[in-house]
This record gives sequence, C-alpha cells and structure tokens, in this order.
Amino acid sequence: MAKVSIACIAYKRGKILIAHRNPTGQMGSRWEFPGGKVENGEDEKLSIVREMEEEFGMKVKVIEKITENTFEHEGKHFELHVYRISVPRMGLIRKYKLTEHTEYKWVNINQIPQDNFVDSDLKVYPDVKKYIENLK
Repeated sequence: MAKVSIACIAYKRGKILIAHRNPTGQMGSRWEFPGGKVENGEDEKLSIVREMEEEFGMKVKVIEKITENTFEHEGKHFELHVYRISVPRMGLIRKYKLTEHTEYKWVNINQIPQDNFVDSDLKVYPDVKKYIENLK
C-alpha cells in the first residue's frame, strides 16, 4: 500500500505560497508546495493542520481537496493528495517560523515551472494551475 503525502495550496491575492526545502536529502534545496507525510492512522486534514503548525508555526484551515497523483521516491510508492488551505496571514510583516525550509515566497501560478520544483509537485502542477485559474 502506498504511503500518503499531502501538499498544501495557500492562495491569497493572486499568489500561491511555495517553500524552499532545507539543503538535506535527495529533494533538498528545491522548491515545493508546503506539506508532508500523513502519519499512520492520521486523518489527512489533521495531518495538514499538524504539518503547517510544525513547519511554519501557523494554524490553517483546510478548504477542499484539489487533486491527487502518485509518485515514487527512493523505490517507494506514494500518493500525493493536494488540498487548498486558508492561512491566517501571508507571513510578510510577521515572518513564519520555518523548521523544514530555508525560505518561502508568494508567486504567480505561472512562475512555478521556472523554479527548481520537486518532481512530485510538478506532477500535480497542471491540475493545481487549472484549479487556481478557475478561482479568478
């Protein structure tokens, strides 16, 4: 059975939140949609709230599921479930407290292919882009 990871799409003022991973591991120093792994027995929505609290120091609300896809990492199969979330602030005036990332930024959806993004997120990018374009 494939393990489940989640990716969070925070969308405010026409921009999406992306984060730059710490420089460790195979996907280190690459950009990604924030998220993480769903722990055994954990509900996906609770996982999102926990991951965003741990990695950014903020409480979020889960709005809805956008899409899902599969990917392989180090010979293991994963499912990536993508959710839209609501964040209480944009972390610009009062910075987020990062634990797994070196930086973050808010970008236009069309900029994502230009950044050095993790492969698993690029697989869901077309669905995310279509979703965001339908919000406008």
